[in-house]
Amino acid sequence: MKTIKIDEIEISNESKICFFAGLNILETSELAKEVAFNLKGITEKLGNPFVFKASFDKANRSSVNSYRGPGLDNALEIFKELKKENIKIISDVHEINHISLFQDCIDIIQIPAFLCRQTDLIKEACQTDKPINIKKGQFLSPDQMKNIIEKCSQFGNEKIMLCERGTSFGYNNLVVDMLGISDMKKLGNPIVFDVTHSLQIPGGQGTAASGRGDQALDLALSGVAQGIAALFIETHPSPKDAKCDGPSATKLSEIGLILNKISQLDSFVKSNR
Repeated sequence: MKTIKIDEIEISNESKICFFAGLNILETSELAKEVAFNLKGITEKLGNPFVFKASFDKANRSSVNSYRGPGLDNALEIFKELKKENIKIISDVHEINHISLFQDCIDIIQIPAFLCRQTDLIKEACQTDKPINIKKGQFLSPDQMKNIIEKCSQFGNEKIMLCERGTSFGYNNLVVDMLGISDMKKLGNPIVFDVTHSLQIPGGQGTAASGRGDQALDLALSGVAQGIAALFIETHPSPKDAKCDGPSATKLSEIGLILNKISQLDSFVKSNR
């Protein structure tokens, strides 16, 4: 089983679970700091590693009128402010030019599920030599992820994490195959479980996704019971007012209790394997 190191953080299926937690998308500097500092305090008390998650641009929104982000320049400044506070950052890229623009302030590059087989994008990400979190496409089986690992290896990067985020189940629904997580673990890479996006109801609001954010803990505990490297979860002080994927997000005031329960289960699972 591989271990990926980012300074003092170790990410592996055997290590203490790492929390990739934060906002779906950057809105304001004040909001990013509020969420990041809250999460940093919670995870430090729990003794779990933490990487702040936020998208700087959402190129795959349902509607052309949907909010995409604060603009690249503003996003760069927000990330730079967080880096001054020694906060690690994971963010997703949709275009090749995003990588050179943001690579100095991102610790983990994320490849979105819809783009997980986009060879040129993956090649450019691999050439940074940074850890890469690749979301499994909703249209792929767990076993097919080995082709993506081999592609990354050809491009000289072995620091690859595989992220489960649900599989399309007919129209407007996703399911998570827990045996699929077990199958992906056999490939030897750290496994990340994206709870928030597995709770999505794609297109459920017509021009935007709906979601089942109130079931985040149920799904998270199921995934963590498999013994994984990291949990991906999005939060917001007021999910109903979030500019993207609010129905799937966890309220910031409730995230501490959820992360505490997840941390406890993770410790139990890994101490008994």
